[in-house]
Amino acid sequence: MIKSMTGYGTAQLENDTLSISVEVKSLNSKYLDTMIKLPKVFFDKEVDVKKFATEKLERGKIAVVINYQRKDSEVAKISINEKLLKTYYKKLKNIASEVGAPTDGLLKMVLEFPEVMRAEEPKDKLQDDWQRVKDIILEAINKCEEFRVTEGATLKNKLVIYIDKIESYLTKVDKMDPLRTEAIKKRLQKHLMEIDGNEKFDPNRFEQEMVYYLEKLDISEEKVRLKTHLDYFLVILSENTSQGKKLSFLSQEMGREINTIGSKANDAEIQKLVVGMKDELEKLKEQLQNIL
Repeated sequence: MIKSMTGYGTAQLENDTLSISVEVKSLNSKYLDTMIKLPKVFFDKEVDVKKFATEKLERGKIAVVINYQRKDSEVAKISINEKLLKTYYKKLKNIASEVGAPTDGLLKMVLEFPEVMRAEEPKDKLQDDWQRVKDIILEAINKCEEFRVTEGATLKNKLVIYIDKIESYLTKVDKMDPLRTEAIKKRLQKHLMEIDGNEKFDPNRFEQEMVYYLEKLDISEEKVRLKTHLDYFLVILSENTSQGKKLSFLSQEMGREINTIGSKANDAEIQKLVVGMKDELEKLKEQLQNIL
């Protein structure tokens, strides 16, 4: 089963006392990169949220945005950090005096600074609310995972098409290879006839050089290895777990064999087929970047 690293999921809870919404996004990345945005009252839950996301989504650039609001505001208690408020106020007042700026509304502005004033929910209420927030987070993560699976199925179909096209090019190369080999033999025989009778001609040395030459031009092993890689790629696509890294490694091995075929073939028509295989392989590699 192939999974995409691109995913999106949302979940909400709305009742008389609570309003909770969670949005989860994921993009492709070589490593795990998480961004968690939590309400201040749950700032200590960031590690838990990261654990929920990574256990399910595993890898990618993951963003989790959580919005939480209590509608029965009379339950909340207002807490003011007086020390921080005074520090902000004195500094801003001194600066205002130095530059000749008015101080009207300075206190109101300071009250809006981070951590100066905040609503504190009773602990028992927060514990109950966190359980509900947690459920919504898990629901959004599961939806993101479902999105990834759906996208993965689409990616799998594309990858199969690319593999089939590479294999079709390889089949054509396989059919043309005997003709290429025969043409090489005929050229060698012609040269042999031209030098036959030359006093400096050494048949043994000539035979050794021809064997070396033919081995350098032989692409039989490369064709077999490439076919094996193509078959194994399809096997991995059908496995129960998504293995993007293994598929990427295998695509590199395919590229190595395709390049070797191109460099050893010494044939214009086969070179055209090699260019076709490279084109399909690049498309495949581009899609693999988004696979988990």
